Amino acid sequence: MRREEGQSFSARVKEELVRLPLGKTCCMLSEIAAFTQTSGHLGFRGRGGFTVSYRLDNAGAARRLFLLLKRRLNVSPTLHFVQTPQLGGRRTCVLTLSGEDAGILLNALHMTETDEEGQMHFRRTVPRHPMTRLCCRKAFFRGAFLGTGTISNPEKSYHFEWKAEDEQLPDTLRKLLEKAELPWHTYTRKGQTVVYLKGAQQISDMLAAMGAAQSVLTMENIRAGKQLRASVARAANCDEHNGEKALDASLAQMEAIKRISLKIGLFTLPPALQQVARMRLEHPELSLQELGEQMDPPVGKSGINHRMRRLMAISAGLEEE
Repeated sequence: MRREEGQSFSARVKEELVRLPLGKTCCMLSEIAAFTQTSGHLGFRGRGGFTVSYRLDNAGAARRLFLLLKRRLNVSPTLHFVQTPQLGGRRTCVLTLSGEDAGILLNALHMTETDEEGQMHFRRTVPRHPMTRLCCRKAFFRGAFLGTGTISNPEKSYHFEWKAEDEQLPDTLRKLLEKAELPWHTYTRKGQTVVYLKGAQQISDMLAAMGAAQSVLTMENIRAGKQLRASVARAANCDEHNGEKALDASLAQMEAIKRISLKIGLFTLPPALQQVARMRLEHPELSLQELGEQMDPPVGKSGINHRMRRLMAISAGLEEE
């Protein structure tokens, strides 16, 4: 992924996401539903007409939404730009659907119904798209992040959030996050609910779920460097040979765990393996025995060694694939 000087980490993640393939038809509709719930606005015209417009600050996200609408629903939104002097002259991309095209979109998202006389009426003002498949839930996360999400620079802090202008978006995100077994939090900012993830591993899992593979590697490298730098003072007291050997083993284990996180997500592992994987990522400097002592409840060295071998085997299998 191209890294431009001065470009934020959040912008680089979005730049990677907008370049991903559009995916299957079900996933495309899930992503459209996310864009609609985060960036969409309904407008009413005379004689029962209406419009749907999307306002996006990211030109790449606007281009991706245009392609999703065109390929999945065969509708063609108009595109224009709005410049906001109050925000430093920032340009906002506006995509608009009206008439029959707007009706096709709202029907696809189960937001309307047609009566016996062929007149269209609103059933609800938010998309209702079933997301029983894992791939569709991941697509919704991606569309919601492109529509209203941000992520902090991992060099400074670990924080990933969606700002919810739509009051029903938090409930949608909570349900999907619970299915993904990712702990979420909320707070209110300027009258709007913010749903966020706090924790390096949880954010890494979310990036992997959205398909931002390069961003996962970037974040994990930053994270490992921070942790290893913090442990230098403790490692200095170790025997040089044994210390290097243990550090090499720890790095190999971390690489294996990162591969699992990137390919299938740590949340897919059995609880015992999840626990030791996350503990290793948090404490790269600890020996296996010390790692076991940090567990709750504590686990013996042989037990930790057994779990670590299972993780290495899973990673090796993924590498072969």
